[in-house]
Amino acid sequence: MKKAFLHLHLAVALAGATGVLGRLISLNEALLVWYRLILTVIILLVIRAWKKQNQQVNFREAAAITLVGAVVAMHWVAFYGSIKYANVSVALVCFSTVGFFSALLDPLLHRRRPDIIEVLLGLIAVAGVFLIFHFDAKYKVGIVFGLVAAMLAALFTIMNKGLLKKHDPSTVTLYELGGGLLVMTVLLPFYLYSFNLKLSLPVELDWLWLVILSWCCTVWAFYLSLNALRKISSFTVNLSYNLEPVYGILLAFLIFKENQYLHGSFYLGLLLIIIAVSVQMWRIYRKTGKR
Repeated sequence: MKKAFLHLHLAVALAGATGVLGRLISLNEALLVWYRLILTVIILLVIRAWKKQNQQVNFREAAAITLVGAVVAMHWVAFYGSIKYANVSVALVCFSTVGFFSALLDPLLHRRRPDIIEVLLGLIAVAGVFLIFHFDAKYKVGIVFGLVAAMLAALFTIMNKGLLKKHDPSTVTLYELGGGLLVMTVLLPFYLYSFNLKLSLPVELDWLWLVILSWCCTVWAFYLSLNALRKISSFTVNLSYNLEPVYGILLAFLIFKENQYLHGSFYLGLLLIIIAVSVQMWRIYRKTGKR
């Protein structure tokens, strides 16, 4: 259990860097995700061939995994759209509502009564989010994208929990992102047309940032997160990802000088998020009897 929590928080730290990389890459959000998926799938196929992994899934299971991959791809598009239409801080702060969405969606999808404590912890994290950053009306499009990204993130984490009962993390990751690439390739022209965006190639350092994004923040982070999800509830994983904006915003302060948002309410919001995560961790340890 301790190893699972370590893997989870390392994955969260890597995820925190994706916002910064998203701003560094000059591509629009749809193309950024498309190139990210292409590079990630290539890396996964190389790793699979090197390790001689060959777990197969039937058509029905492949279709189910592809559906989750489509959700992942759309989550990424919404997340990077939030960065492009607002900034890193807005995108990451909005993403922190993932715990709240998880507390609502998990019971709905599994047809069970909501856990009141989970809902309250999610609300505490949301309160922390709003204290960390005071939204501006000019960021309304970015905020909408960010909230959609959070909802989709909660959804695919819940859906992943069921897949991991049948397949190992490497197989799930490859089929998911391969499916996401397939869906993204089909939808890309429609998205570009709808938002009046142009098809373009990565330039200069874009390739370097894309490789880092694909290898460290996608392949490695996915393996760590999925391994943790085998032993930890989807709500706990989503709630822990509320720390992602903390890491990401601190990086944004350091790299992009967004330190104008660093004030007293930032620390109070951070404290609320840490409290929410810590309480849930304590609840899990108490249930399992493992300290």
